[in-house]
Amino acid sequence: MSLDLAAVSAWMAKAVPGAKPIEKAEKIQGGQSNPTYVLHAGDTRYVLRRKPGGVLLKSAHAVEREFRVQSSLFDTDVPVPRMLALCEDEGVIGSAFYIMAHVEGRSFDDPRLPDVPRANRYQYFKNMARVLASIYKIDIDAVGLSDYGPRGNYFRRQIDRWSKQYRASETEAIPAMDRLIATLDRECPEDDGQVSLVHGDFRIDNLLFAPEGPDVIAVLDWELSTLGHPYADLAAVIMQWQMPVGETGRGLAGVDRAAEGLMSDQDFLDEYCRLTGQDGIMDFGVHVAFCFFRMAAILQGVKRRALDGNASDPERGLKLGELVPRYAEAGLEALDVRS
Repeated sequence: MSLDLAAVSAWMAKAVPGAKPIEKAEKIQGGQSNPTYVLHAGDTRYVLRRKPGGVLLKSAHAVEREFRVQSSLFDTDVPVPRMLALCEDEGVIGSAFYIMAHVEGRSFDDPRLPDVPRANRYQYFKNMARVLASIYKIDIDAVGLSDYGPRGNYFRRQIDRWSKQYRASETEAIPAMDRLIATLDRECPEDDGQVSLVHGDFRIDNLLFAPEGPDVIAVLDWELSTLGHPYADLAAVIMQWQMPVGETGRGLAGVDRAAEGLMSDQDFLDEYCRLTGQDGIMDFGVHVAFCFFRMAAILQGVKRRALDGNASDPERGLKLGELVPRYAEAGLEALDVRS
């Protein structure tokens, strides 16, 4: 999808104080959701994030919500980029978009952190836990997010929502996914009253770290954020680490973490519980299974957009779509080992 730089520049001149004319745009590759561009304006850089083209599923790709939640979190313990302006007028570039300040940092697609000295890797994971705990601790009323999502059983809402989204983007029958949906529908966790801000896709490749060092300086990609149950984000981290290593799975399956200086799942859970003042988490497997299910549904949507010609990166979208059966099977395994 091309970006009309003249239209962006003209709009920013009115909406962003001191904005300079945009000279070029560099699309950030790899993302499968909302297309994202680094805008170059002399020695200043901005980031533009927009909705994708084509027919979109209801409530998907809500850049307006991303803008709102990050605006609310700025100056809290949760690090986010500074939001500069939101454009809801689709007539400017063909879709809603927002502009945020560019944050200079490092991102890691591979949780093995091969470019980080072995002795330093543990601290990166420890800081992930700290930031996740900071999201859990956000006072949603104080930051103006008390109406950011419905109350009640988060897992029930999400299972219903993503089952519908999956069916809407289904391209072929996947028996494991059908079984996982049916099992989660029966074994949906009861509402225990916990409500917090939920990022919705918390993992290492959605974080920016300091140019040098393990500090997390920005949490990105808030498209799936809402009010919900904090264990969903925690389980998402563990879920991702159970996937295969490499560019597609981006997991830690089979890695000798102790030898590589990486946190174990249990170490991460223990650190999170320590930071949030909890003694432990019962019946965690069902939360992990839920995260496998939701990611499978998301990747099915990515595959459908790739087939329809609307994906941000179609080739990679088709590769990610091939993972749907594997995510569904892993979700069933997490339920089977549930204590």
